[in-house]
Amino acid sequence: MTSHPTAHPWNETRQEATRRLCLAADIEQYSRFDTPDQWAAQAELARVLRVAADRSGLDHSKWSTQPQGDLEFAVLPPGTSEQLVLGEYVTYVAAELGSYNATRPPTGRIRLRLAIDTGVATTAALGFSGPAPVAVARYLNAPEVKQTLAAAVSESLAVVVSDRLYQDVVRSRSHGLAPEQYRRIHVQQKGFAGYGWLRLPGMDPQESWPGGREDRPRPSERAGDREQPSFVQHGIRGTAVQAGVIHGSVFHRSAPGEAD
Repeated sequence: MTSHPTAHPWNETRQEATRRLCLAADIEQYSRFDTPDQWAAQAELARVLRVAADRSGLDHSKWSTQPQGDLEFAVLPPGTSEQLVLGEYVTYVAAELGSYNATRPPTGRIRLRLAIDTGVATTAALGFSGPAPVAVARYLNAPEVKQTLAAAVSESLAVVVSDRLYQDVVRSRSHGLAPEQYRRIHVQQKGFAGYGWLRLPGMDPQESWPGGREDRPRPSERAGDREQPSFVQHGIRGTAVQAGVIHGSVFHRSAPGEAD
């Protein structure tokens, strides 16, 4: 990897928390690989994420990344275009994976889960802290995301974005984004609860997705006539992400006007 997390010792002044775009990519069923294949899978994960960033005009060297073997978590620089990340970047990740897997036997193929959210994030002594890193970890490991990718045997990538990004960015339809390509899911685990939007690039959720069609968006929806997002607010106390583990506590409460 060309970039590394910037974790500050406890005796340094704590950084000011800012809103950042966060993402994480995880290799499906990494433990099935033997040691040489694990080495190759990690190298390919790093290559795919770097090349996709370069091809979409993003500077991966400026990302604050935390490699974790079969997973890379990243906090992107302030001002990074959310439309660009959800549009071109995701497209190139899918394309790079597809090209690699086309040359590999089924047992050597790499499939990824990619989770993206935006919110408060900052570096901490054990990694990154804030609501966004925690939300990304929860979306990434949501059972429905894992189950959908496992059932879609011909696909190489599952992408899940937060309800906030779906409402504010996907429904704008800029950069080739199409709301009808996403299906809403509810994620509830380890004190976190909220909606996410799941996409399998290359697969039509209205016709052929595993798991049914009940939560797909209507094709006629546009940003101008959208409903208010349905979400659960969640807060973090002393939380950090390290080696795939969330350290600290998470609390959540209903959105204003809803019963707890």
